[in-house]
Amino acid sequence: MKLAVLDFGKTNSKLFVFAQDGRIIDEHRSKPNWKRKGDFSILDEASLYAWAVSVATDAVQRHGVEGLMVSGHGCTFALVGDNGLTHPILDYEQEPPADIAAQIDRRLPDFTETFSPRLPLGFNVGRHMLWLKAVDPNAFAAATFILGYPQYWSWRFGGRPVSEMSYLGCHSHLWAPRNRDFSSLVDTEGWRRQMPPFARAGAVIGEQRFGRASQPIAIHNGVHDSNAALYAYRRQQLGSLTVVSTGTWVVVLNPDCPLDALDSNRDMLVNVDVDGGPVPTIRFMGGREFAAISGDWQGVISPDAIQRVIDAGMMALPSFAPGGPMPHRRGELIGRSPAAEERAAVALLYVALMIDLSLDLIRSSNTVIIDGGLNTGGLLASLVAALRPGQAFMQGATLEGSATGAAALAFESVGRAFAAEAPEPVRAARFTGLDGYRDDWRGTTSERGAPGKAVGGAR
Repeated sequence: MKLAVLDFGKTNSKLFVFAQDGRIIDEHRSKPNWKRKGDFSILDEASLYAWAVSVATDAVQRHGVEGLMVSGHGCTFALVGDNGLTHPILDYEQEPPADIAAQIDRRLPDFTETFSPRLPLGFNVGRHMLWLKAVDPNAFAAATFILGYPQYWSWRFGGRPVSEMSYLGCHSHLWAPRNRDFSSLVDTEGWRRQMPPFARAGAVIGEQRFGRASQPIAIHNGVHDSNAALYAYRRQQLGSLTVVSTGTWVVVLNPDCPLDALDSNRDMLVNVDVDGGPVPTIRFMGGREFAAISGDWQGVISPDAIQRVIDAGMMALPSFAPGGPMPHRRGELIGRSPAAEERAAVALLYVALMIDLSLDLIRSSNTVIIDGGLNTGGLLASLVAALRPGQAFMQGATLEGSATGAAALAFESVGRAFAAEAPEPVRAARFTGLDGYRDDWRGTTSERGAPGKAVGGAR
């Protein structure tokens, strides 16, 4: 059996064709288009759908795939009625007007109920839902169902409308993890009746015929991308794990962290796994910050460039994007002006230092697995391992942990074995002065402002 996985990220959209042995045998990539329409930034859903249909059809015709699975980024919802969307899908990177924000933020549930911190922009789905309802109540009145982003695409490709726990529990204000039920906000706003019945991530919820294929293929219920990455490793029975999933966001998930250790002012929260279990999490927009610091560097970063940056004391201090464990200050570069590759080295060191700090805050002492696009070539994982010599580190055998976990869920739902490659041990990097660089970075960051509440509005 072969399976197609559509992995919808905020910055990149991908389709992978998986074989049952875990190999990716084909892939296609594109970028979603976020555009202005009136007062909102919205998804160009039509063009993304056209691309997805084209590459899914290619996968069916060239590889004979028998199923289509979806993995999707968080913070996004869709309102659907009999004729499709009742309002375009909102871009989560936009802040409600100040007067509306003041009204809706008073209505958000307490952190102790939802374990969703009060974050800027649309980093909580419930906040953007309240904004849209305030300015366009008809969008909700006309909607039959409220769908999470992966569930929207599964439905769009021929599935039935369903809810799914890993997505609803993704710092949304919509879910109460301790109760394994919708939050008080859902009932206060009357949204429970628009939430469709639940199906487990990966379950078959419909079928669709693509192109000239003689047989329809199964449509599987989608999953939240970071929780899919967690599932990819948990299913391999590797023991107690912290998973660091990297992309536009760096998401650090440690199921062993006690819930009372979570600090809502530092972008610490509870995610929910595919079976409804609480997963303590900390995150920051690492991919976005790497691009901002590095000037969108796309090349290889040499160890020599890393060493030059350490020797010169060039640093990036947080934060270069909203949210994260230090949302109290604007990002800045200190030290001499770096050359292009050195600037990329500064950016990678910044991400490594932020992961190191996040591992401390999420009380990680178990085995750490780092996967995703920021670990291309393994340099990021080796840097973090060097910063934490007392902890075991591994890295994904593939950079596509989210898509791999999504594939595993889909294969398993139809009783097919899926033999993804086991993660590989990480050899710690050796850089002179790295520990001192970390101490200087933490000290300088601390001197320039103590952690405070999340700041509303984009930087």
